[in-house]
Amino acid sequence: MHVRMILSGTVLVDPTTVVRDGSVVVDGSEITAVGEREEILETYPDHERRSFDVLLPGLVGAHVHSVQSLGRGMADDLELLDWLFDHVLPLEASLSADEMELAAKLGYLELIESGTTTAIDHLSVNHAERAFEAAGEMGLRARMGKVLMDRRSPEVLIEDTDRGLSESERLIERYHGAFDDRIRYAVTPRFAVTCSEACLRGARDLADRYDGVRIHTHASENREEIETVREDTGMRNLHWLDEVGLTGEDVVLAHCVWTSEDERDLLAETGTHVTHCPSSNMKLASGVAPVPDYLDRGINVALGNDGPPCNNTLDPFTEMRQASLLGKVDRLDPTVTPAARIFEMATLNGARAAGFERVGALREGWQADVIAVDTDITRATPLHDLVSHLVYAAHGDDVVFTMVDGEVLYEDGEVTVADADAIRRRARNLDLDLEAAREAAARVKP
Repeated sequence: MHVRMILSGTVLVDPTTVVRDGSVVVDGSEITAVGEREEILETYPDHERRSFDVLLPGLVGAHVHSVQSLGRGMADDLELLDWLFDHVLPLEASLSADEMELAAKLGYLELIESGTTTAIDHLSVNHAERAFEAAGEMGLRARMGKVLMDRRSPEVLIEDTDRGLSESERLIERYHGAFDDRIRYAVTPRFAVTCSEACLRGARDLADRYDGVRIHTHASENREEIETVREDTGMRNLHWLDEVGLTGEDVVLAHCVWTSEDERDLLAETGTHVTHCPSSNMKLASGVAPVPDYLDRGINVALGNDGPPCNNTLDPFTEMRQASLLGKVDRLDPTVTPAARIFEMATLNGARAAGFERVGALREGWQADVIAVDTDITRATPLHDLVSHLVYAAHGDDVVFTMVDGEVLYEDGEVTVADADAIRRRARNLDLDLEAAREAAARVKP
C-alpha cells in the first residue's frame, strides 16, 4: 500500500536541528518534506494526518543478538567466557528451527516497540534463514548474518569451514537486498577465538565477492579473549584481524574495549566501524571502551545493546544514557560524550556502520524511518532540552509509533506486523533443556 501521510509534532531532524511545531511528509517509503506544520498542512491537504508529541529518526541498534532473546535472565553475574560457553552457546545449540524463529521474533518485537528501526543482527550458526524471514516480514531494516564457528565450539554449532562459508554464500544470494532492500547481509564470524585463520580469511574473500556485503564480528571485548588470541597467533587481537582482512570501511567490530594505541591508530587508518555496547560491557565487567578517544580520532562509533542475556534489554534509550554516563565517569570529565554526540551515535553513526544510505535523520529524500515518543509524562516535565531528555530520561516504553520505509509497524501500543501476544505467550511457555549442550560446550571451553 502506498502511504501518503503527514506526521506532526516537535520534529528532531538530526542531533542539532529541531522544528518546534513541525511536520514530516511521508510518500511511499520516503520523506518528501520536513518543515513548519502550518505550511506543510496547507501544501499537502489530501494526505492522512497524525499528531504526536515528538518525532525523531528511528534508532539504530548496531550490535544485537535477536536470537538470544529466549535467554534473558538466564546467565546473570558471570564473566564473559563463562557466560558464553556455560549458557549462551548451549542456548543457541539447543534451539530448533521453530524456536530460533520464535527467539528472533521476540527480539524484533522489543526493537520495534522501543524505537529501533535498523539493526545489525548477529544470529547463530543454525536456522539463520528463519531470522531473515522474520525480520523481513516484520518490517525491520537490518544488516544480518549467519554465524561462522569452526573451532572451540559445541558439536552442534561447530561447522566445517567450507560448509559454513558455502551456507553464508547461499544466504547472501537469497537475502542480500531482499524485502525491498531493507535486508542486507554481513558475513559474521563470531570472534577470533572460535574461528580459524581459514574461516576469517574466507569471510573476507566471501564479502569481497558481493557488492555491499559487510563483515560483522566481536573484537577485544575481554582481556582473556585477547590473551587467547595472543597465544594462538602471537599477535594482539586487532592486529590479527587486520592480518586476515577483517578491518576496513565494510567491517563492524563490536566492543573494542581493550585496545592499544597502535590498534586505535589501525581502526582510524582503515575506517573500521566500532559498536559500543556499554550495558553489556558493564554487566559482564568486561571494561570500559575508550569511546571519547575513538571519537577524537575520527573513528565511527555506533551503539548497540548486545544480547538480552547480557544487558538484559534491547531498549536503545537506556543504551544512550549508559553510553554517555559511562564515558563521563571513566574520564572523570562531565563534558565528554555529550547528549547530542550520543544521539548521533545512535542514529547517523549507526546507519553508517550498517551501510544504509539516507537513514538516521528526518530529511527530504531520506527513508521514512520515523518514531514518535510521548512527552506528556512526569519524567519529561519540564522539557528544557529535547536531546537531553531523549538521552538521559526517555525510555523505550515512551515510544508510541514506529515506522520503517513508510510502513507503520507499531502504533497505539500495538505491533501491526505480528501477533505480539502469541509470540510472548509461546516464549513464556517454552521449556528448554540445555544440559546436553552445556556438557558439549564445557568440553571445548578455552
